[in-house]
Amino acid sequence: MLTVETRHAIHPEHAKQMDTDALRANFLGEGLFQDGQIRLIYTHYDRFTLGGAVPAGGSLTLDKVEETKTPSFLDRREMGIVNIGAAGTVEAGGETYAMNQGDVLYLGMGAGAVTFSGEGRFYITSAPAHKALPNKLITVADCVEVKMGAAETSNKRTIKQFIHPQVMESCQLVLGYTSLEEGSVWNTIPSHVHDRRMEAYLYWGMDAESRVLHLMGEPQETRHIFISNEEAAISPTWSVHSGAGIGKYTFIWAMAGDNVDYTDMDFIQPKDLK
Repeated sequence: MLTVETRHAIHPEHAKQMDTDALRANFLGEGLFQDGQIRLIYTHYDRFTLGGAVPAGGSLTLDKVEETKTPSFLDRREMGIVNIGAAGTVEAGGETYAMNQGDVLYLGMGAGAVTFSGEGRFYITSAPAHKALPNKLITVADCVEVKMGAAETSNKRTIKQFIHPQVMESCQLVLGYTSLEEGSVWNTIPSHVHDRRMEAYLYWGMDAESRVLHLMGEPQETRHIFISNEEAAISPTWSVHSGAGIGKYTFIWAMAGDNVDYTDMDFIQPKDLK
């Protein structure tokens, strides 16, 4: 079963007028992981698409998606898949890739139909592509790790880079994930915006009762959304993206836009946020 929801781009002046329900309806991805289903959100932010596939011991195939108006979803797109569940497999381009929890699979333009199998919970990200690049499985052992933050500022964290210029080539998709260390709560501090790229965060690895207070909005006009496990925040180019969580959590960050320069961002110090 395939479900696709379309999210249109929101101007920052419009976002200023939104109440909590409107913010959540436009910028929060809920219910992405449902047994026996593929659920996608097709956004008008750089045509970035995100979603989940849960084969629940069976198989699910993603092929034609009406919103792209192409015979197969990946005809003019690339894809990054993260397994956030138990072991599973992904089949594409005549190859089968075994994925453990935390592994990332890159599929290039023209890879064809994608079949998800096993007990995995597969987070799907996708962006338009301009050329075909090789499919590549990047395991946790293959990623590049970066340590940031400090316990004194409650933001000691490990960043794992997967679809990233230091690891592999992609067209415009950049992806990795960040895990907070014990006792740290703040992510992405100092906060930042990047006018040349949109971004999405998927929060996972959280207890059922835990929440992350996700900050969004313009630096001088911030808003917030409370997010639970396996929910995503969609961040326009004009929006900050930071947060503080209860207990341990990890968030998967994925970006699409003009470039793949991970450092292309404009920092906003906490004293300058309102």
